[in-house]
Amino acid sequence: MAAKVTFMASDSDDSTLHRSGPGGSYLVLASQRSGSTLLVESLRATGIAGNPEEYFQYLPTTSAAPQPREWFAGVTDPQVLALLDPLDPGVPAAETSSQWRERILQAGRSDNGVWGGKLMWNQTPLLVDRAAGLPDRSGSDLRTAIADVLGDVLLIKVSRENVVDQAVSFWRAVQTRVWRGKADPERDARAQYNADGIAHLVTELRNQEAGWRAWFADNGITPFEVSYEELTADTTKVVAAILEALELDPAAAPPPDLEKQGDARSNEWAERYRHDAASRGLPL
Repeated sequence: MAAKVTFMASDSDDSTLHRSGPGGSYLVLASQRSGSTLLVESLRATGIAGNPEEYFQYLPTTSAAPQPREWFAGVTDPQVLALLDPLDPGVPAAETSSQWRERILQAGRSDNGVWGGKLMWNQTPLLVDRAAGLPDRSGSDLRTAIADVLGDVLLIKVSRENVVDQAVSFWRAVQTRVWRGKADPERDARAQYNADGIAHLVTELRNQEAGWRAWFADNGITPFEVSYEELTADTTKVVAAILEALELDPAAAPPPDLEKQGDARSNEWAERYRHDAASRGLPL
C-alpha cells in the first residue's frame, strides 16, 4: 500500500488536514531564486528539522545539477550563450533506484529522525524517472513518486511574487555559478545584463509556478504556503510556524544567517529589464 503524501488544507476542510508528527518529513516545493535556500538553511540551523538539500536536481547523465547552458536549451542567440560557461560532460550516475532512495533518506535526516528536502518543478521528471526503478513503486505519477521515496511528507510551497527580480537573480547566478551568499567579485564583474537571457528565465519561472499550481489543483492539494516577501521580512516567524506544523519546538527557530544576494546592480538590471520589456514586448 502506498504511503500518503501529507498536505495542508484550509481550516474549513478538516477532513483533509494532515500533519507529519515528530520524526516526520517535509518537502519544500519551489522554483529557483524564490527564497527557498533561505528557508531550508534556516530550518537546518534549528538542528531538529532535517538536513534539507536539493536532492532531486542531479541529472543521471552527468551526476550534476543543470549547468548554465542547460537552462537555455533551444536558445541560439550567441550573445546569450557567450555569457554562459561551456558544458562539462560529467559522469553518468551508477546508483540503482533503491540505492538512490536510501542515500537521500539517510542524508536528509537530522539526529531526531526528521527528514527535509527541496524540489523544484523542473526536477519533478527526474524524481519520477528515478522512482520508476523502485521495486515497490505504487504508481507512475509525481504524487506516488514522492510517497514511494519519502513516505508521509508535509508539502511546503515557497513563491516569489516579483518574477522579474527573481529572473534577474537567476540570470546573475547562472553567469557566476554562485547560488548562495555574496557572488564572487571576479565572476560577478564578468556578468552582463542581457534582456533576452532574463526574458527566457522569466518564462521558465512562470512555467514552473504554473506547473506547481496545476499539480496542486489536479490532486486537491493545498500546501503550507510561504511567500518570499514574508520569509525575508521575518524568517524566524516563518520557520517557527513550520516547526509547529511538524510538531517540533517553534522556539528552535533561529535568526536568519544568510546574506541577501540582491544589491544595487540587481535593482538596476530589474528596472532596465522592465523598460526593455515594455518597449520590446518581453514577458513580465
